[in-house]
Amino acid sequence: MKRDNPMPSPAPARHALHVLGTLGTALHGQTGFPQSDVEDDFLRARRRQAAARLAARLRHKPDSASRLLPLSEVTGALGNRGERRLGLQSIPLATIVGTLDARRDFDNQFRPTSNRGRDRWERLALAQRRGEPIPPISVYRVGGQHFVEDGLHRVSIAAATHQKMIDAYVTEVLVNSPARHGKPAA
Repeated sequence: MKRDNPMPSPAPARHALHVLGTLGTALHGQTGFPQSDVEDDFLRARRRQAAARLAARLRHKPDSASRLLPLSEVTGALGNRGERRLGLQSIPLATIVGTLDARRDFDNQFRPTSNRGRDRWERLALAQRRGEPIPPISVYRVGGQHFVEDGLHRVSIAAATHQKMIDAYVTEVLVNSPARHGKPAA
């Protein structure tokens, strides 16, 4: 005698969720309409920055905790002995920690802090999506960390699109004291 199981198997539901999850991942940021995609990318980066700023305030962290590190703070502490041009290199995006001077246009994750540079950000992101050549950024290297001289919008776009590497013209800053591996000395 065969009994009907009153509880259907959860396998079809799990499979459907997996398919939807995979489809959502595959289509994230890829609607087939590049202009719409770059607008969504910018707005997503802005929302993430606003959420991070709110979370920092709720944790009573100062606004300075999310700012980009200026190169002068690092070289001032370590002592600058000179510079050496290393040329064009691919560098890990995760090693970019700051800028040449104090900037407020982007947070420490290179998310836009306002809509001020939106047109430029979207124009560069659209060119990148269309496969147009994007010039390398320019950075200064101290230890294993990099500071952007030119290309903040390009770094922001690379971060927003989850790139791991970025092409850069690198200038090494020679310092008196070595930076601790993985972190700039301050």
